[in-house]
Order: sequence, then C-alpha cells, then structure tokens
Amino acid sequence: MRQLGQILLDEGLVTESQLTAALAEQRVRGQSLGRTLVEIGLLDERQLVAALAAQVGMAFIDLEDYPVDRMAVSLVPGALCRRHVVLPIAIEDGVLVLATANAGNVVAVDDVRTYCGMAVRTVVATQDDLARAIDRFCRVDGEIENLSSAFEQEVAPDEDDELTRMGDVAEDEAPVVRFVNLLVAQAITDRASDIHIEPAEHDVRIRYRIDGVLHETQRAPKQIQGGVISRVKIMSDIDIAERRKPQDGRMSVTHNGRTVDLRVATLPTVWGEKIVLRILDSSSSRLDLRDLSFLAGNLDAYRAAYTKPYGMILVTGPTGSGKSTTLYATVNAVSRPEINVITVEDPVESRIEGVNQVQVNPKAGLTFAGALRSILRSDPDVVLLGEIRDHETAQISVEAALTGHLVLSTLHTNDAPSAVTRLVEMGIEPFLVGSALDAVVAQRLARRLCDRCKQAYRPSDDELAVAGFGLAPDGERPTTFRPVGCEACSRTGFRGRIAIHEVMRVTEEIERHAVARSSSADIARTARRQGMVPLRQDGWSKVLLGLTSMEEVLRVVA
Repeated sequence: MRQLGQILLDEGLVTESQLTAALAEQRVRGQSLGRTLVEIGLLDERQLVAALAAQVGMAFIDLEDYPVDRMAVSLVPGALCRRHVVLPIAIEDGVLVLATANAGNVVAVDDVRTYCGMAVRTVVATQDDLARAIDRFCRVDGEIENLSSAFEQEVAPDEDDELTRMGDVAEDEAPVVRFVNLLVAQAITDRASDIHIEPAEHDVRIRYRIDGVLHETQRAPKQIQGGVISRVKIMSDIDIAERRKPQDGRMSVTHNGRTVDLRVATLPTVWGEKIVLRILDSSSSRLDLRDLSFLAGNLDAYRAAYTKPYGMILVTGPTGSGKSTTLYATVNAVSRPEINVITVEDPVESRIEGVNQVQVNPKAGLTFAGALRSILRSDPDVVLLGEIRDHETAQISVEAALTGHLVLSTLHTNDAPSAVTRLVEMGIEPFLVGSALDAVVAQRLARRLCDRCKQAYRPSDDELAVAGFGLAPDGERPTTFRPVGCEACSRTGFRGRIAIHEVMRVTEEIERHAVARSSSADIARTARRQGMVPLRQDGWSKVLLGLTSMEEVLRVVA
C-alpha cells in the first residue's frame, strides 16, 4: 500500500516542501496527515477522500456529477441506506455498485448483500456528498403511497365518530401517525417552506412549497382525511372538536437530530379543513445582512438607516417574501449587550439569543397595540414589531420612533413608496409619517439558478424588449443565464432563493410629499431621481450577475 504522502506527491496535489511542513505540523497537532492537510488549507475534503481511496485501491466518485441509477437505488431500503450512510448507484455485470464514505464498513456491505442477494462492489464518496445524495434519492414517497393504499379499503368515519377514534390516532403505531411523520420529514429534507394538506371531493392533495413554488407530491385517499387532520391538530395543541372556524397552533418535530418548529393554520373549506404547516427555519435568526443578496448600494443605504439610534424602518412585500428574515438579520446587526431589544410577534418564528421576544395572545388580551404600549415602559432601545395591521398599532409605532426608539416592522404594500401613502390611509397624520419614517425596503424572493447546470446565453432583442431590459453599455446584448436542470437541483434548474430589493431613504423632499398627501407614483419618481433602484432593476442586476433568470424576475416583480 502506497503512503498517503507519496500519492499526494504523485498526483501533484502538494509539493515536497508543503508535505514536509505538513508532517511537522502533524506531529505538533497529534492527528492524521490527511486531516492536518485539510485544516491548514492544502487540501479540500474531496481531494483527501480521493487520495485515501487510492491508498486502499478503491475508486473515488463525485456523486454530484455521477448519473445514479434509480433502479439500483430501489433495491435497498432508504432506512438501511441512512443507517449505514451508503447508497447503491449502479448495477454493472450483475454486481451492485455501493457508494460509501467508510471504506472499511464491512457490516454495511454484508447487510446490503444479504438484503438484495447480489454481489457488491464498493466505491468511495465524501460524507457530505453521500448525505445529500441519500436525501435526494432515498425519498419516502413510496412508503407514503403504501400507507395511503392501506386506507383504501377502510370506510370513511362519520364526523361524530371522529373523537372516539382519537385514541387510535394517538398511538405511535397507527398508520396515520406514520403518514404525518413521513410527510413532515420529506418536506424538511426537500427544503420546503410550507406543507399544504388540501381536502378535495374524492381525495386529499399534498403539496410542498419549495423555493417559492408549489409542487404536488401526493394524492391520498379521502378516508385518511379525518385522521390526518386530527393528528396534526393534536400535535399542534389545536381544538380537534372545532371545525367551523380557522385556528392556529405550533408544534416541534425532531429531524436528523435537530429540532424543527412548524406553525400550523387550519381553514374550513367546502370539502373539509385545509391545513398549512409553515416550516420555520431557525437559521434565519442567525443570518447576517450580507447573506441576503443586497447589492452594495442598497446595503449602504439600509445600513445608514438601521445604525441610527431612532426612527422607523419598514420592510414591505407580500406574504412569503422574506420580510421576517430581513428583520431578524437587522436585529442581529444592531443587537449588542448594551442595547435592549424587544420584539412583539405573532407568532415568534425563531428564537434569538439575547433578545426579549413577546408572543401576541389575543385570547388573553395581549394584542400588538397592547404589547407595544407595555414594552415602551420596559426601557427598550430597539423595538421589532411583527406587522403594522391597524391604526392603533401604527400610531404607537410612529410615536415610539419619534421619542428616541428604533422601530422595525413590516407592512403589506407592493413597493417602497406605497408605504408612505399606506400609513396616511391608516389614519396617521402625514407630518408624523414624514418625520418618523426613515427608510422602507420592498423585497421579493426569486429562485436562485443552480450553479452546477445553469447555461449562459445571449437573449434576443425581442426578449429584452418584452422584459423591459436594455442592452449593455457598449450596445451589445448582455450575457445572461437560464435554468437547465441536473441531479443536484432535482431537475428544476434552481436551488435556493435570493432576495430582490428596493431601498427608499425618506429624504426631506419625500417628507414634503407625505405632508402634501402626494400619490405613491409621485413619491416613486422623486425616490428614483434621488438614487432609489426599483425592484425590477435590482432583479436585472442579479440576472447579469448570473444569480437568477430573466423569467424568474418577471415572475415575482410586476
């Protein structure tokens, strides 16, 4: 067996001097040579795994590019793959090719050989690539379909009998419990933001919202409807006997060793109660503003606003446009031990360390306005208000901004200039709006192009004209990118999302517009003249950077 250092020299991955220095560092650190080389930056993880595979005479594969045979994957249960962290990727001459991160895992090879009754040949892949591939290929859809078919022969229960069946539903062995658990687990694995459980006339439709777009994943039999709805209600501490009015709840599940919170909402429809589960990503509470794809000019304008000790900053946009994420990142930017930050939210989506977060509870009389009045007596420096919904909340927020507090909140408007007119329409005196409001950020979320498969092209003049975009400064048609689709992005061409922003600073001239009750169109013209970049133009800049496509910008921006 060749030594690892010799393999790295032969492959040209390190030089003699680098290897000598790494060996000396290895003795100091008391760890393996390979791990030392990675930690000091001479190798990356993939190069190290490839070299270690060569050392034991095994093939290394890059699973991100390898054409995995789904027929081979289907031969081994997903639970077995996850337990041993292995994945069947091909069948060659009657031999099953098994990818593993641990070349010496003979127990995994024996289990796979015993289960599928085939000879097994192992190849090596990185741990991270293997984990992503297992999530991508070892889906639970088949098991969900099997559970669904188990209900086909059952008679649909009467509503009066539903409560008597709850004891059965609450049992961990009940198929409906397994069905709900699999739905949630697969949604988290697929990076979904929402799960829609929608009763129809003859069945129940299951849809996931992934990267802002809904995808239908299952059609379950009508017989499962009552049990699934009751199970979700029990997990969310919602009244299972109430079916006539909307209800809200919250639950937590454990997925791959981490706790994930879900916000649950029920809505009575003609075919039964629709349930939407919002998967709350706790990582958003730790984001930095630089992670939110602000362009440099917009970020500078926004930073100038939130670094002031007082004033009001509003983030506007439709539901699901990432407003809360932007506010959380702003709180992270301003939060310091010497600053008292208090939030009022409905609900509290993510817990932030060092921040006092208040959950609105209308049943107990704790409304946005009531909570806001109370926390202003708690000596806050920064106040985050989940949403400005009515005149009373808006009035207290404006007064707080005028009396030395930095107020962060959201508002539902189509663009940044409309926030000024919206506050006036809510009954706030125009001169107060102009004085209190310091900046407005309008934003949308667009799908991010997959870096592995996006394709460069030059759009035609007609495409540019329809999109409202122009030629490059030199008169040439610009180079843009379009989605293609690969295994890494589940053949969609997109993976993840980026934010498109419009940042409007409230200047003296815009204050005069507010006092004069000018239209949002007049305010927008003034803001653009003073340097505000409109949503569509910001989106076009991100198209030119290769972050998203023209069609995607037009989908989310009017």
